Amino acid sequence: MNTQKAWHHLNGDAVVSELESDLNDGLNSVTVKQRQQEFGPNSITGQKTVPAWKRLLLQFHNPLIYILLFATIVTLVLKEYVDSGVIFAVVLINATIGFIQESKAEEAINSLKKMLSSSATVVRDGQKTSIPAVELVPGDIVFLASGDKVPADMRLVECKDIQIDESALTGESVASEKSLQELSEDTVLADRNNMAFAGTLVTYGGGKGIVTGIGDLTETGKIAHMISEAKVLETPLTRKIHAFSKLLLWVILGLAAITFVVGLLYGMRASETFMAAVALAVAAIPEGLPAVVTITLAIGVRRMASRNAIIRKLSAVETLGSTTVICSDKTGTLTENQMTVQKLLAGAETYDLSGSGYQPEGELTQSGKPSSLSDNAALHHLLVAGLISNDSRLKEEDKRWTVEGDPTEGALITAAMKAGYGLKQCEAEFKRIDTIPFESDRQYMATLHRMDSGHNLIYLKGSVEQILARCSAQMDQNGEQVTLEHDLVDAKVREFAGKGMRVLAFAMQQVPSSENTLEAFNQREPDQSLVFIGLQAMIDPPRAEAIRAVATCQKAGVRVKMITGDHALTARAIAAEIGLKNNPGQEVEELEAITGRELSDLSESEVIEAADRVSVFARVAPEQKLQLVNALQSRHHVVAMTGDGVNDAPALKQADIGIAMGISGTEVSKEAADMVLTDDNFSSIEAAVEEGRNVFDNLIKFITWILPTNMGQGLVIMVAILFGITLPVLPVQALWLNMTTAVFLGLMLAFEPKEQGIMLRSPREPDAPILSKEMIGRILSVSTLLLIGAFGLFQWSQLNGASIEESRTLAVTLFVVVQTFFLFNCRSLTNSIFKTPINSNPWIWGGVAAMLVSQLLFIYTPVMNTLFQSAPLSLNQWLLMIGYGVLVMLLVEIEKAVWRRHHNQTDKK
Repeated sequence: MNTQKAWHHLNGDAVVSELESDLNDGLNSVTVKQRQQEFGPNSITGQKTVPAWKRLLLQFHNPLIYILLFATIVTLVLKEYVDSGVIFAVVLINATIGFIQESKAEEAINSLKKMLSSSATVVRDGQKTSIPAVELVPGDIVFLASGDKVPADMRLVECKDIQIDESALTGESVASEKSLQELSEDTVLADRNNMAFAGTLVTYGGGKGIVTGIGDLTETGKIAHMISEAKVLETPLTRKIHAFSKLLLWVILGLAAITFVVGLLYGMRASETFMAAVALAVAAIPEGLPAVVTITLAIGVRRMASRNAIIRKLSAVETLGSTTVICSDKTGTLTENQMTVQKLLAGAETYDLSGSGYQPEGELTQSGKPSSLSDNAALHHLLVAGLISNDSRLKEEDKRWTVEGDPTEGALITAAMKAGYGLKQCEAEFKRIDTIPFESDRQYMATLHRMDSGHNLIYLKGSVEQILARCSAQMDQNGEQVTLEHDLVDAKVREFAGKGMRVLAFAMQQVPSSENTLEAFNQREPDQSLVFIGLQAMIDPPRAEAIRAVATCQKAGVRVKMITGDHALTARAIAAEIGLKNNPGQEVEELEAITGRELSDLSESEVIEAADRVSVFARVAPEQKLQLVNALQSRHHVVAMTGDGVNDAPALKQADIGIAMGISGTEVSKEAADMVLTDDNFSSIEAAVEEGRNVFDNLIKFITWILPTNMGQGLVIMVAILFGITLPVLPVQALWLNMTTAVFLGLMLAFEPKEQGIMLRSPREPDAPILSKEMIGRILSVSTLLLIGAFGLFQWSQLNGASIEESRTLAVTLFVVVQTFFLFNCRSLTNSIFKTPINSNPWIWGGVAAMLVSQLLFIYTPVMNTLFQSAPLSLNQWLLMIGYGVLVMLLVEIEKAVWRRHHNQTDKK
């Protein structure tokens, strides 16, 4: 049996025949067992997980970790067991943090499993019964009712005003009204109105369907497969640190080898030369780098948590700072995911209604001025009709308003409440005595109300075409009937629809009090006996904070694209209101939008070009969202993808960083994402991009600061070997220097606040090296200054009769002093130290104080003198070192000034 057909393209009888079932009796027990053996259970296959031991070992698969492991072995050879233990502890800490992060990992597929219904009402062997949904097979006849979760994909064969909320699957914010008619084979998923899909929710009416797909063969199952197939990409930071660490590894090993060979050529003993090479390697290895990278990212995570963003992966903080494109879902991300009435037409007058979502707070205005209901009788009836010709309800939980029922009806209730109407009072005044429910073929809902004035009243709401066909007059502002102005109404409908709004029409009719049912009304042909009272136009509005955030991102050079399952007209209208723009340099001024159907007709190269060029993609299927993310990544973009639905999950996982909504988001989207916004606020993404840029800035500051220490020590040892002089720095002293300065000084740069104008820069080029030419030049110049100072002081003290221990202590302490002054240079890599607020980072001063205390202990305590072969220094020696540190700081500031002048001249050109 072939279950992979375009079932929406077949009529109901053909589907029943293809699946060898029976609408009245369903499947028999024998057939059910056969199909359960053939197709398996109605559940989604879990993803194979990497064993814990393998994930732990993979934490050590990194060039930087290789360097540290090498250092551990070297220090063991030197019998420096304490130092060896400290370095290996750093390795273990890094590995443990990575292991814990990955252990939380991929629960997305399990979340998809939970989406499937737990039970289903079916007919088997001619009997209606309830069974566990996992036992469903293709061909089962399933009954659906309001409130049910659809247990499998099915072709509908009976419909009774059924509406299904498919927003999590398709991105469509309005419940889908279902029908039985056949559809063309190429109909996109969101428009397959004769199908019901697993995991979606019946919000209204009921019906019956025949199961066409179960488990992995459902649309939800296909998404699960796409999630498992999506590649987990390296972030820009991990790519750059990986390349940087590999380069560093070879440079250090190369220098150590050169040192060993040169020593042998100078006639030194092999063992002595080997120890010198080991000393150079230990001195040059930046032991604190992995720990500081991890801690800096962790600080970014903490900062983001305070700004309503939960980071699930450490590197995600920095990745946001590298982002060049944000692909945003529309529904629930850029918009409220709550239908809102914004425009009303009553008595030939147009009104605006402020506020958004279901929260009943807003103001009724006309031409910007507050409007009174007493001035327009038609407006009164329009709002009352929306409120009481309605089967939905609003409720408030945890200060958040939601709708029970149809989102469109929820918007009508909210509109009336904003104008001051209360549901209970109106229901008491307009006592409902009969109802004709909405049906897709009828396109309206009618309610009959008993009035105290001695007559009954019929209210109708529905499509503009069906309502106007039943009206010959309209109500004016005074409550009088006047001739219906078709041209005015049609013009307003076009105006509202052109803004992406859904328009509903309303009408009324007075009938005798003896008419207690709508049976006679229902049997009458449209006789134009109704009075048109107005229009209500609604839309899922954009978030106000999203508009500001999009503008900020675009100023920062981050392109924002909307990728949604919603209609193209609605998507373009929302995109224009939010302020999305065509790509820079594009000649067409009108915002361009491409639909999923148009996208499917493009070649692979055309898709890549369109993904880069276009800013709005509408009616897009889940696999096309994934395709667009891949297309942008092929153009070397760093892609952030936001979303809240199941349909977003594969793209969230594939993107360089996936961002899910914490309140409205499904568990599937949250588990597939790298970051979750706890307030569903798009502006938090702007804050995250800003924070990510700051994290990367601080990492570059740290690397620029730490490398001169290591390179300077390496150069000092190499020069000593070349000239056959006693080593000015011992391996154990190098370890002390590297670890203490990294923790007490360098780590403080992680707390450095963001610099002004950080969001006015263009995004970093994804392929740019981790260090610019400017930074490399600074590292080399400071390393050279450290070599001159340390080697010069070492030789000067030896010539003046100092002991070898005192001379080495002087050389080591000079590194500490110079690195302390250089730390203040590195608080900003471009701006002058004299323009950096001195108290903006109090951690700096705490670190300097801690380093001073540690170094004083290193110099003046007998225990440390014994452990590290150090010796006390005089006041004159301290003054020399401080003077040299000030000199280095001033030289770096002069170099920064030269670069600033160069950049200013370049910008002017």
